[in-house]
Amino acid sequence: MLLNFLDELRAAGIGASLKEHLVLLEALDKQVIEQTPEAFYYLSRATFVKDEGLLDRFDQVFAKVFRGVFTDYGQQAADVPEEWLKAIAEKYLTAEEMEKIKSLGSWDEIMETLKKRLEEQQKRHQGGNKWIGTGGTSPFGNSGYNPEGVRIGGESRHKRAIKVWDKREFQNLDATRELGTRNIKIALRRLRRFAREGAAEELDLDETIRGTAKQGWLDIHMRPERHNAVKVLLFLDVGGSMDPFIKLVEELFSAATAEFKNLEFFYFHNCLYEGLWKDNRRRFTERTPTWDILHKYGHDYKVIFVGDAAMSPYEVSHPGGSVEHFNEEAGGVWLQRVAHVYPATVWLNPVPEAQWGYSQSTKLIRELVGGSMYPLTLDGLDGAMRELTRKKH
Repeated sequence: MLLNFLDELRAAGIGASLKEHLVLLEALDKQVIEQTPEAFYYLSRATFVKDEGLLDRFDQVFAKVFRGVFTDYGQQAADVPEEWLKAIAEKYLTAEEMEKIKSLGSWDEIMETLKKRLEEQQKRHQGGNKWIGTGGTSPFGNSGYNPEGVRIGGESRHKRAIKVWDKREFQNLDATRELGTRNIKIALRRLRRFAREGAAEELDLDETIRGTAKQGWLDIHMRPERHNAVKVLLFLDVGGSMDPFIKLVEELFSAATAEFKNLEFFYFHNCLYEGLWKDNRRRFTERTPTWDILHKYGHDYKVIFVGDAAMSPYEVSHPGGSVEHFNEEAGGVWLQRVAHVYPATVWLNPVPEAQWGYSQSTKLIRELVGGSMYPLTLDGLDGAMRELTRKKH
């Protein structure tokens, strides 16, 4: 069964290696946990899951293999191990209650009865001893009592449900779900370089132990707290074809300002030219010269462009191509300058990647940033942050 578990984890996109499998077996052999399904769940999750974005996917696989729950990765329900049922029964049920279960029949008969009740029942039921509902003593439902029950939804009260069919706990962390501020933060956290800054406010345990042993008395040492020292320049395309993506970009901006202490942001429209804005109303009297930005912020900054890259190709390739003003130099020239000053540059595109090939300007911009264009999805963000981490100034 554990080998089947390993195969299912891999099929679900969770990188479960043979080494991790052996670590799990060793932990079980040395009995580092109680012999309960809950303890095994937490042990195996800690062993195989290295990214919190995979927590929900792990829950689905675990349910499929060990509790017989249907998942998105397959349509066949796995058999619940008999020894697990016995362990639950011995832990929670008295001898008298065990006899009551035997009187109802086998586990298969209990589950078959549940299936029939679901087909027969047409409305919500409260109380009673037969229909699926809340309260009462029916074997199926929640908030009631039956020693051989199957809980459906709700919260456990008597801790005697053999099988729990309930909402999973980590759905909002699933990397396959839609973008949201919480998921974006998780992806952005790949871009980190820690440094100790500020006043000495944190206990340095190693130095305290070393100093105390050397001096012969308590010698307390403090050190500055660690902070994310990554510096980020965020250039945001606003207006026109970017309007449908306002909510998505707002979530990205919110997550970025929360994650990066050293973040500077500017607005542009369609393509980068000789001026940028700190206000998205983009008044020409309030422009910041792009040259000033290139000279003010050092080469160690990581640059992130956010835009759909959809425009007339002349806006990228020719002087005077801008739809808002006469640009003396082509937008592509300015993009090349940014990529030269800041080797760690990526472009995030909210348009689905499958559609990029239909836009000539998108192809041009992708080439100008060295191919470092990523879709504004969780996987795209993850890839972009990994690339920015690899690139040195």
